[in-house]
Amino acid sequence: MIQSMTAFASARGDTAPWNWVWEMRSVNARGLDLRLRVPDWLEGLEAGARADLSKALTRGSVTVSLRIGRDDVAQPMAINEASLDAVLTALEEVENRAMARGITLAPSRASDLLQHRGVLEAGSGDEDTAPLVAALRKQLGEVLNDFLTMRRREGEALATILSDQLTQVETLTEQAAETALARKDAVRQTLQDNLALILDGTGEADADRVAQELALLAVKADVTEEIDRLKAHVAAARDLLATGGAVGRKLDFLMQEFNREANTLCSKAQNRDLTAIGLELKAVIDQMREQVQNVE
Repeated sequence: MIQSMTAFASARGDTAPWNWVWEMRSVNARGLDLRLRVPDWLEGLEAGARADLSKALTRGSVTVSLRIGRDDVAQPMAINEASLDAVLTALEEVENRAMARGITLAPSRASDLLQHRGVLEAGSGDEDTAPLVAALRKQLGEVLNDFLTMRRREGEALATILSDQLTQVETLTEQAAETALARKDAVRQTLQDNLALILDGTGEADADRVAQELALLAVKADVTEEIDRLKAHVAAARDLLATGGAVGRKLDFLMQEFNREANTLCSKAQNRDLTAIGLELKAVIDQMREQVQNVE
């Protein structure tokens, strides 16, 4: 069964003193674009989550976000040494430049330094985050399962829509074949009349050459190949729907081929009824192409 590229899933979890919310959503994309938004201090979480997701997904712009907090009010605070060193280095440069210009600055206080963004962080300190990361990855797996279930459910709906549209294309193609067959006598008579007019209008025309040119026009007006290819494309599309899996790109390519044949059919029609069928075919194919954009 085919799957949709659009889906959403979320879940809440906790393991004292932590609580969190996972959210996972996706929209259409040509390939797989994974965007993970998880805290940096949860060591190994992003790499592990990315590996898990890459195994299960093949297409779509997928965004996964984690909001995490602590239940206790007084959270342990930790100094980010790298950020503090950067602030102290900048402060030293400022003081040296001020001293060189004879400017006296007020002494800096530790509390001032701690107010700089990134210096003092609410975090786990030396706490082992491995159990928390394990719990988060386990629940992400559950969210992923819900996400894939929604994709499959959406895929079933897409398959039904596409199957109905393929039936419409199939019906219109049969109508086009019948209309093309019915117009053969009229086309033949028109060509014969044109040949007679040309021969009556000039005594120097080579009758055989004129007949060859008119025969060539008749071949160019023949839509048998376009009808045969449309029927073949319908069969190929049905096979892809039955096969399932990540067939979105193949279906998208088929839609281009469908559209090409419908365009050629319209350009060769030379008949009001056949043109009308060709235009209706193009409309249905455009609708199919919009649906195919959602297929993984």
